[in-house]
Formats: sequence, C-alpha cells, structure tokens
Amino acid sequence: MPKQIILAAHFPGVNNTTVWSDPAAGSQIAFASFEHLARTAERGRFDFFFLAEGLRLREQRGRIHDLDVVGRPDTLTVLAALAAVTEHLGLAGTLNATFHEPYELARQLATLDHLSGGRAAWNVVTSHGAFFGENFRRGGFLDHADRYRRAGEFIEAARTLWDADGGDFAVSSSQFGIRGRFGAPRSPQGHPVIIQAGDSAEGRETAARYADAVFSRHHRLTDARRFYRDVKDRLVRYGRAEHQLKIIPGVSYVLGDTDADAQERAHHIRRQQVSPQTAILLLEQLWNRDLSGYDPDGPLPEIDPLLDEDDTISKGRAGMYPDRLRTAAEWRALAEAKRLSIRDLIIEVTGRQNFIGTPDRVAAELNEYVQSDACDGFILVPHLTPTGLDDFVDRVVPLLQERGVLRTAYTTTTLRGHLGLGGD
Repeated sequence: MPKQIILAAHFPGVNNTTVWSDPAAGSQIAFASFEHLARTAERGRFDFFFLAEGLRLREQRGRIHDLDVVGRPDTLTVLAALAAVTEHLGLAGTLNATFHEPYELARQLATLDHLSGGRAAWNVVTSHGAFFGENFRRGGFLDHADRYRRAGEFIEAARTLWDADGGDFAVSSSQFGIRGRFGAPRSPQGHPVIIQAGDSAEGRETAARYADAVFSRHHRLTDARRFYRDVKDRLVRYGRAEHQLKIIPGVSYVLGDTDADAQERAHHIRRQQVSPQTAILLLEQLWNRDLSGYDPDGPLPEIDPLLDEDDTISKGRAGMYPDRLRTAAEWRALAEAKRLSIRDLIIEVTGRQNFIGTPDRVAAELNEYVQSDACDGFILVPHLTPTGLDDFVDRVVPLLQERGVLRTAYTTTTLRGHLGLGGD
C-alpha cells in the first residue's frame, strides 16, 4: 500500500516568494485572505494550514526591508479565528521559544486545541539575536549556544503543563523554574502537534527528540533523501519509531497546460519575484556590504564579502551562508559559466519553483518524493495571496486522489489523527 502524502498550506506573508505586482494579489493582513487560503486547503483535504511569525520588521542598510512593508499579525489570534471557519484542517503556528514563556504559550495552545477540537500545532523556532530581543523586556539575553537548550526545556515544560490536566505542576530546569496550577484541562489530542524547523546538527537532534514533524528546506531529491535518512536515524536514540516523526519540506509549484507552458510561467514568476531592487538586496545578504551602487543587470562585485558576522547589513533574517567566501566563489563561477548578470544569478540561485509542469507531471513527482522516502509530504508555499493554492487543489489534488495517496474525505478528527500520529 503506498504512503499517504501529507499536505499543508503555507500562508506566504511577507517574503520573497510573494508576487506583489500581480493583479490577483490580495491583502496580507485581511482576515478574508487567511480564510480563503484555509478554506481552499480544506477543500483539497489538506492536513494543516501553516502560519509564519514575524517578531519585528526586518531591516537592510538600516531601513525597513522592501518585502516587510507590512508585518505579520499575531499568529494565535489568526489561528483562533480560522478555527471558527474550518472543520477539519489543522492549524499550525510558528511561535518563538526564546521570547515566549512556557505557562503563557502552553495555555494559549491548549486553548486553541480546545477551540478547534484538537487541530492545534506549534512550529518551534528559536532566536538568539538582540535585534529581535529589543522588542522584549529581556533584550538579546540568550547566547547562541543556549537557544536549543531553552527550546528543548521549553517543550518539556509545555508537555508537563498539558499533562497536568488543570492540576498542579512543577518545572525545574536550567532555563525555567515554575510551579502552580495549569489553567486548562487536557487538550483533545493530548498534546498539540510539535513541528520543528531547525536544520543545524542541534536542530536535527532537537527534532528527533521532541518533534512530531520537521519543516525542512531540503527539496532537491538527493538532498531530501539524505536529510530524511539522517533525521529518521536519530530517532532510535530516544526510543522512537520512524512513523512518529514526519519530514515535510516547504516547496512551491507552477502548473501549465504543457511542460513548456509551465516553464515559461515559472520564468515569468521568478522575474516578478526578483525585481532589480530585490536582486541587490539578496546579494547584499551574502556580501554583507552596501551594493546599492551596483547595476542589477551588470556583473558581480569584484570585492569579496565582509565576514563580520556580529555586524551584518541585514537585520532580522536567519544566517544562510556559513561560509561567505566559498559561496561567493561558487556564485562567481556560475555567473561566469552562464554569463549571468546579478539579477539573473539571484534568480538562478534562489529559485523557489520546485515542481514545474503539467498537473500530471507535478502529481507524479510529488508522489515519487514521498514513495522513495525523500519526505513524508509537503508544505506548499504559493506565490499569490490568497488565491495561489486554487489551481493546485483543482488540478493536482484529484490526480493524487486517483493514485490513492491522498484522502478523498477526512476520516479522523484531530491533526494527530490526520498525520498518523494517534490522538483520535
């Protein structure tokens, strides 16, 4: 019997996948946008809706980043509202373990789980930077080495509170010392689903120990299989079986009536996503220099990147380049070999259309990834808000259902049940 494909819908919010200039682009903060995407995902029998978190508007060269012209509204408020307009869809929110506190967040997630009938999930992320910390009373108080320790102890504390079932609790660890009576009864699915997004060695180990699912960035088949195997092999150290942790990469797609049509659409979308200004901004994140004087249609800078990681030109973005000089050398070689301008290079190296083709081709490739243990499913990141998922649900979902790898109706009531984790 083939593996069932997990599907989630990512509300894109403010990032460089969104095409702002498209006439069909809608609001990033109006509830109607969230509702449309969530209802579309439920119509497609998706497992859950996935919402990112923004703790502060990102900056570059001391100014608000062009893609952050609006922030992200509060995650839990949006998910609670969506619980009232959906019946089956899981509701997953990204919530930072560095700046929240266990009692507060555990109570909020338990409340969401009750309001939704057992559909809540928490995507655990961390932050050690003072840039985000300036918005919180403790500032950038947490050293980099301690962020996963706090995250792990935070999850353990939350589980202790959820297990208290409205009774007394006590938590004592290196990061927390709390005791009292928990303000909510045990949630419908026992514990909200835990998702983890870290890719470092510490992040992978945290996922193997605590998570129910991993939001992965590995979407190329060979890399995805390697990541899948690495994380799943870690589970045995914690007495866990492979089915207890789901690997779900974030991916995008472009559909066309023919493969050539899809490729043409993908090319057009990428040039919309990477404007000349955006190309320079993204190059600056590697070079760590002000490159505003460079021509986006010209060659790469001859100067090397600055290596001062404590004083970066981009504030509020995760570090993507552990070896700036090596990555710059690779980009230079690629640009020279293909005769690429700055903008063309950025389009090449930051390409986000992972599955391009006819609906039948995309359905076949998605299925191949899951059946060959490159992942357990996908978090789809559309390029349009809020209608970007419509064509996938109308044209690809029926093909996956015909293959017998996607439900035609919900048969479970909780998110844990949807994901095959128990809890129904």
